[in-house]
Amino acid sequence: MIKSRLTVLLLAIISLGMGTIGVSSADDKEGWISLFNGKDLTGWKASEGVEWKVVNGEIVTPPKRSHLFTEQEFKNFEYKVDCLTRPGSNSGLYFHTKYEDSFPKTGFEVQVNQTQGDRVKSGSIYGLIKLLSSPVKDDEWYTYHIIVKGREIVVKINDKTLFEYIEPEGVVGPTNKLDKGSFAIQAHDPGSEAHYKNIMVKPLPD
Repeated sequence: MIKSRLTVLLLAIISLGMGTIGVSSADDKEGWISLFNGKDLTGWKASEGVEWKVVNGEIVTPPKRSHLFTEQEFKNFEYKVDCLTRPGSNSGLYFHTKYEDSFPKTGFEVQVNQTQGDRVKSGSIYGLIKLLSSPVKDDEWYTYHIIVKGREIVVKINDKTLFEYIEPEGVVGPTNKLDKGSFAIQAHDPGSEAHYKNIMVKPLPD
């Protein structure tokens, strides 16, 4: 009886501990942490007084310029996000950035754009690595996978590595300077609509 009670108590403690970090047991074993609970924007902060919404378990960009920042900061990591754009839409995913009530001046932006007029397309690091054609299509879900370790950035889409970037010596920033910071999602303009879900990070050792 005592052994049975101890087992129940141990399971309860494990269950409670898992609940505090908001990930499944499988994710926890692999080291992945969910940054979006699929219900609301707990852990995120929007800029410029714009309201962002969660619709059917997805973050949907509002019809007004804004950025949605994580409250947590990270340095070295693997970062995965499922993305979908509507035709003619432009958005972006930032990392190593800081909250600002306008366009972020620090960090990196990977582009989310298949058919909008900006020539820089998905897979690019804005202002640094420019891809002029997108490897994916509007109205279809795809997965960004970004790995940052030390001075190296690896960008993948749907498990295909697009490029590996090594930061040169002497980069001073603040833009395109590896450091640490928040993640952010961009709402670029009123005509753009992008959807995001399954937002996960796996912290890596320094």
